[in-house]
Amino acid sequence: MEKQIYNNNLKINYDIKGKGKPVILIHGFLETSETWSDFADCLSDNFLVISVDLPGHGKSELYNAPFTMCKYAESVYSVLNAEDINNAFIVGHSMGGYVASAFAENYPERLSGLCLFHSSPFADSEEKKRLRTQTVEDIKNGKKDVICENHAKAVFAEDNIKKFEKEIKKGEVIAKSIPEEGITASLIAMRDRKDRNRVIKNLNVPFLYILGKKDRFIPESILNDIDFPENYEVRILENSGHQGFIEERDVSLNIIENFITLL
Repeated sequence: MEKQIYNNNLKINYDIKGKGKPVILIHGFLETSETWSDFADCLSDNFLVISVDLPGHGKSELYNAPFTMCKYAESVYSVLNAEDINNAFIVGHSMGGYVASAFAENYPERLSGLCLFHSSPFADSEEKKRLRTQTVEDIKNGKKDVICENHAKAVFAEDNIKKFEKEIKKGEVIAKSIPEEGITASLIAMRDRKDRNRVIKNLNVPFLYILGKKDRFIPESILNDIDFPENYEVRILENSGHQGFIEERDVSLNIIENFITLL
């Protein structure tokens, strides 16, 4: 069921289904809550699942600058309050993991557990910051469609592209539906985000970290750099790029469902 609330006079849209332990799904860059639709449907067989449109994405309105992960996290917090949810297991995909990490820093009492799915607790490198700034300029110069098309394909493992042609096309359509202002806001928020490795290290709730063996964005070597908390689990999806919840949906479901059940 689709619902809307208002946070600081801005509309926040989200989808809610199922019943049981609450699970919040936070989408990544060039995505919306619709990106999670199939995965959320399956997860809702056993849990109360909420997938949020971050501000400037889907049907959620964009807030004014400055654009920060903390503001995105506040929109998720407002959804929990609207639904009278004391604490929830939060799954953040890619950029959604940056939002989830900001949520963990600002609202730790509202977490029952945290999952970073194809994401990183670190700030951008100087080179990555430069690329984000360049992409903002490219979007302003009319290259949005090309960026969306390239990204929709790049997030899948090379040898999965043919198999998931339909899903790639859907991702492209979703990405192109996001207004330029929403895309540039998220690029700026990612570029300027702070390092939250210490937030992860100091977590006092169970932490799940999921990687794709064939991910072009998050290398497996990142495991050597993350300061994991006391209670954590790492899972590597052998046949996935950056979209494991699509590329290996059933395996991902099993990992997350088993982890939440033990909370």
